[in-house]
Amino acid sequence: MCFRSPSSNLFTCLPLGQRLCPHDAGGHGAWLSSCGRSPPFIAATPSGAAVRDRLKGLTAQDETVLRLVGAHLGALASSDLAVRCRDGLAHSAQRWAERKRELTALSSARWAGAITKASHDQWALARRCQLAHIQSLEAGIATITRRLAVPVGQKGTKDAPAGYRSRKEWFAKSRRLSVLKDRLAAVRADWQAGRVHIVRGGKRLAGNRHHLEASRLDEAGWRARWEAARWFLQADGESGKRYGNETIRITPDGEVSLKLPAPLAGYANAPHGRYVLSARVRFAHRRGEWPAGCRRIGRWPTASTWTPTGAAGT
Repeated sequence: MCFRSPSSNLFTCLPLGQRLCPHDAGGHGAWLSSCGRSPPFIAATPSGAAVRDRLKGLTAQDETVLRLVGAHLGALASSDLAVRCRDGLAHSAQRWAERKRELTALSSARWAGAITKASHDQWALARRCQLAHIQSLEAGIATITRRLAVPVGQKGTKDAPAGYRSRKEWFAKSRRLSVLKDRLAAVRADWQAGRVHIVRGGKRLAGNRHHLEASRLDEAGWRARWEAARWFLQADGESGKRYGNETIRITPDGEVSLKLPAPLAGYANAPHGRYVLSARVRFAHRRGEWPAGCRRIGRWPTASTWTPTGAAGT
């Protein structure tokens, strides 16, 4: 159970088995333990926020430009992610700079920075998931091992696990233990080598290609979703820049413009190689805060994320 302090804007969370006392001197409620557990801890408020809106009223030219930019940058993002994964644990700041220089010639310095950062974040996320998978496998192996050591049919106690109910279940779990150990060995080998497995566009959507009927898709429909999922149209906020971002800019009145990559500069309809969309966005939530932050354009929602002033981590 959590309650919010009116003075500090923080949440106090009480462990299970404790309750609030309404008569404490501070007036915010004191905790009373019914089972001798630890005192409450403080949980900070969320450190980020996100709002989104759909781009409505796009012209055919707008859609063409967005598709071309998304596909071009998506191809660059795919190749850069592959390079980052091949580098593995040997990656360095110098290698990051080399990747960015190579991408700058095919896009722009800001797009190259956004792509390389996204690749690094994706690789780091895959590593964290890999570690969590290892810990999950180790916990499963330990649990099965403990129960296999208990005689079949023996009842459990408060401090000891029960045995399996039958010889058939015991045998099935012993085979399961062997599978988990083999799986753990493979994942540990990947972890030690810095090898990760990432599918740009999503593993589930990639698997749907082999089960189109079950997914209620035809090949053309699946292909459209797959290509859209692999597009890249996002940029991080830039400190001190106009409206918080020079790559994908959203003005307070909702005008959306983006910096075109070098090969697509011929589609620009505004100065400095920019393209201004016909559609306008109207972020209804927290309108006074969103102009500075990360921008992301999907098909065709647009989103803005940022860290509010005074939040944890700022």
